[in-house]
Amino acid sequence: MNILFPALAKEPILSDIYEYFGQKDGQNYIYGVSGSQKHAIVAACYKNDPKTTIIITHGRENIEDWTSDLSSLLDDTEILELPALDVVNVAASAKSMELKARRMQVLGQLARQEKNIILVSAQAAMQKDMSRQDFENSSIQLEITKEYNYGKLLEELVSLGYEHTDKVEQLGQFSARGGIVDVYPINLELPLRIEFFDNEVESIREFDINTQRSVKNIAKCDILPLMRTDSSGTPALFLSYLRENCTVILDEPLHLKEAVMANIKENPEIKDLVYDWNDILNAAKKHNLLFISLMMQRIPDTQPQNLVSVAVKSTAPFQRQMHLLCEELKNWLEQKSRILICLGDREKINYLQDILQQNNIPVSRSENPTQLSDKMVTFVVGSVLNGFEFPQSHLVVISEKDILGRQKKKLKPRQSAKSAEGKIAHFRDINIGDYVVHVNHGIGKYLGVETLTIGNVHRDYLHIKYSGTDKLFVPTDQVHLIQKYIGSEGEVPRLSKMNSTAWKKAKAKAKASVENIAKDLINLYAQRKNGKGFAFAPDTPWQKEFEDAFPYEETPDQLRAIREIKADMEKPVPMDRLLCGDVGFGKTEVAIRAAFKAVMSGKQVAVLVPTTVLVQQHYKTFTNRFKGFGPNVGIICRFNSPKEQKKTLEDLAMGQVDVLIGTHAILNDKKVKFKDLGLLIVDEEQRFGVKQKEKIKRISKNIDVLSLSATPIPRTLHMSLVGARDMSIIETPPQERFPVQTYVIENNDVIIRDAIKREVRRGGQVYFIYNRIESIGKMYLHLSSMLPDIRIGVAHGQMTEEELERAMLNFYEGKYDMLIATSIIENGLDVPNANTIIIFNADNFGLSQLYQMRGRVGRSKQMAFAYFIYQKDKILSETAEKRLQAIKEFAELGSGFKIAMRDLEIRGAGDLLGAQQHGHI
Repeated sequence: MNILFPALAKEPILSDIYEYFGQKDGQNYIYGVSGSQKHAIVAACYKNDPKTTIIITHGRENIEDWTSDLSSLLDDTEILELPALDVVNVAASAKSMELKARRMQVLGQLARQEKNIILVSAQAAMQKDMSRQDFENSSIQLEITKEYNYGKLLEELVSLGYEHTDKVEQLGQFSARGGIVDVYPINLELPLRIEFFDNEVESIREFDINTQRSVKNIAKCDILPLMRTDSSGTPALFLSYLRENCTVILDEPLHLKEAVMANIKENPEIKDLVYDWNDILNAAKKHNLLFISLMMQRIPDTQPQNLVSVAVKSTAPFQRQMHLLCEELKNWLEQKSRILICLGDREKINYLQDILQQNNIPVSRSENPTQLSDKMVTFVVGSVLNGFEFPQSHLVVISEKDILGRQKKKLKPRQSAKSAEGKIAHFRDINIGDYVVHVNHGIGKYLGVETLTIGNVHRDYLHIKYSGTDKLFVPTDQVHLIQKYIGSEGEVPRLSKMNSTAWKKAKAKAKASVENIAKDLINLYAQRKNGKGFAFAPDTPWQKEFEDAFPYEETPDQLRAIREIKADMEKPVPMDRLLCGDVGFGKTEVAIRAAFKAVMSGKQVAVLVPTTVLVQQHYKTFTNRFKGFGPNVGIICRFNSPKEQKKTLEDLAMGQVDVLIGTHAILNDKKVKFKDLGLLIVDEEQRFGVKQKEKIKRISKNIDVLSLSATPIPRTLHMSLVGARDMSIIETPPQERFPVQTYVIENNDVIIRDAIKREVRRGGQVYFIYNRIESIGKMYLHLSSMLPDIRIGVAHGQMTEEELERAMLNFYEGKYDMLIATSIIENGLDVPNANTIIIFNADNFGLSQLYQMRGRVGRSKQMAFAYFIYQKDKILSETAEKRLQAIKEFAELGSGFKIAMRDLEIRGAGDLLGAQQHGHI
């Protein structure tokens, strides 16, 4: 948004602020500004004098506000965040490296003196890092033709915190075979394949994780440390990485001080593990230091040389009152003010320009204006959170929120998700020793990637062993011909013999067998595909208004899923689509938009959910979203009186209920009669029994069906993979969501007690999962005696529905600090305040159950923790070990689909037609 800065530079006081920002040292205090006003001033300073700029603010909400405005104002500048880590030491194997990697990446940029803006929360500023000297000494530099000891490299990677695996799949991993090392440095976008000839680096190539193909050769590389695995070295505050010519900004310094002190007070066990306020302030004073706040307040132990008061005021909110907006714009233009209106997209700009011109207000129609005028209103696609006015320089900036009453924050996107094809390839990942199936040659054993030289050309090949001495080298550009053999894990398949007719015969036999087994089911899906459905109308302007009212930035995957679902709905063929996305990744919002589209075409919507508790949850979510937009939502559940139920059903039959939410009771077509049902939304499809699914099949032949699931049952997943059902995947986490910090530990009362107390101290709640109803009372007494100040509730399946509902709602409403429950909470209420889950005897649960339960936490901006407890000295079964290992492997966000694939592998795909969910295809 470069158009703003020349106009802002005319503000008289800004020349002083530019000077103070550009100093090499000193302390200056800017006050009288808040929100987007201070964000615009800092952006202007950076634009005038780009330099390393650290902004320390007190909380996550502030980080988001700064990120949103700076990303829009400085759209050519990278806005980074130094993330906060979990500082509590737990003697367990945790597998979530994402935050550590992100923190080390930012420290690396500081060490290299790269010019950018880095946002730091109070919690992140307090944490101890390795010193800059240790960081630089720990980095590994490699260059082709230069010598580097192969064995030493492997040792150094381990000492730098990299994990040795069979196959590199994510940041912070490395693998070695022969003279080749694959490593995924935390500072690079792609992993590296480093090939040695004796102790000389012969080649360094970037490669693609999904295809294993080399992307390009590079001459040299730096590998940054992830962490120090030894205890040597002096810890340091991140500000010690700064060198000359940088500026540190303390945003609302007294609030910042309060946040630092509160963090230590609420978590006394971290006192010796973090820096305090004085440490941070003293480190900041070694650099050019700016304080910025709304009110001018004395800050102990500081001596600002200059106090700068900025004359700026906030614009009034117009709340869609266009006549008020037009009056105010005319007044500003009469005063020769230059007016800039920032809106989220070109469509909104065109809409508002038309309104202003109808009211005789001159507007600039240029799509890329280069300067502001005092004779007309200028528009740009961009965002500021709040509008502001600089009266002295006659500059007015108006935000979308000022005009429309709402606005989405522009947050820094996470890494864009891979294409659907890439995802599917990713979920077929193979490791050395795995059995694989080649479409033309049959079952073989994968022995790794080898680099062969043929005709003076270096090329990577997948080495596959077949029966006897047969072996096959598959070029990496033909990896699509191979997929992992998926049977029950532990089963050893017979290797195929190359150049034999046995594989062709086996393929033909299997094909005929599958065709027979799946005939009825495929016929059903074929009937749906060939059936005459209802073609819903294209989106209306009202649909656009409704979607714009969503207060969060949609993820790329959400937007793609919405497009795919709408495209299906607009076809005259009944839709049958599976929407697979992690718990809390935004599936419900996608479903709500589909429901709204159906209602706009005059159709009714049925929302089928597995539990009464979820009926209440969805009813609240749908009614809140539809508020002010028209659709009428009804529910069928046992909490309604008979009179209310009767009224709802009468209204439904008359078409006065647009969306009906309920459990399987809504499948009773004798009692529940829709006037014109057009869309069925099935939430957590895998939770319904076979008979209920048969009913779903019956009522959904000629209507559109959208099924939602985080971890689809293997049969459902298999049907999607083979193409009988369409599938959309939401893999991108919402902005600013953190992976759940996952620990697998032996039973230990001290760790359990500390984890619970720590969560409750920070104002959160805890799930404690104990799956033995007969002794859940003893566990309640044990935890109550251990934690006398904690309010504890109990929930299990042998309670009456009313008792269970009351326990769940009491927890939801914050009346309990901790809920001891069986796995009944697997599909429970969404409690964003619950951010710690402890699963007792975790080895006794199924993989999807563990994954779903862990998904109960981490649904807010707080860092969440999951502790999987197993009994000390207990010998775990091989299957239990695999489950816990899988959960550790998939600690990162967006793993639900991977979990389903691993589940398919551990227990087989199941009977495609019947009730079984185990066995083999």
